[in-house]
Amino acid sequence: MLSIVVEHIFLLVIVTLISVLQNAFFATKVEREGKEHNNKTAFERVSCANRNCMDSYPTFLAVMWCAGLCLNQAPAAFAGIIYLVARQKYFVGYMGQTSQSTPGYLFGKRVLSFLILMCIVGIFNYLLLRYFGSDYKDTMEMITNAASALLLIP
Repeated sequence: MLSIVVEHIFLLVIVTLISVLQNAFFATKVEREGKEHNNKTAFERVSCANRNCMDSYPTFLAVMWCAGLCLNQAPAAFAGIIYLVARQKYFVGYMGQTSQSTPGYLFGKRVLSFLILMCIVGIFNYLLLRYFGSDYKDTMEMITNAASALLLIP
């Protein structure tokens, strides 16, 4: 029984653990810049980038897990990995010039929008099944699997 449950959330767990490691990396960068007292501006940039990433982190986790559980874990986990890459791009860009962080920020918003859409579709399918007896989950999974590849287009 446990292996069946784990099978349906395994990819989501992996992405969540990778995101925790990324948060630890960001915190280490903030700590390292904080110990170097000679460059206050660099510390403020790293600290602000970390805060901005942490502000959107609960939203990311919630929609990734909701999309994975309500619809399909594979495209949700794939979108989660893409989001982590966008967040890394944002963080590194923010440490340079603030304008360099904009592409990572916009890409992250697009991935979050995809995950939110997956959540809505999954909940809508559940309601269709519950109240009308129509199950379109296979069709919706096929569409989201195909659409998740579109996230790679810049």
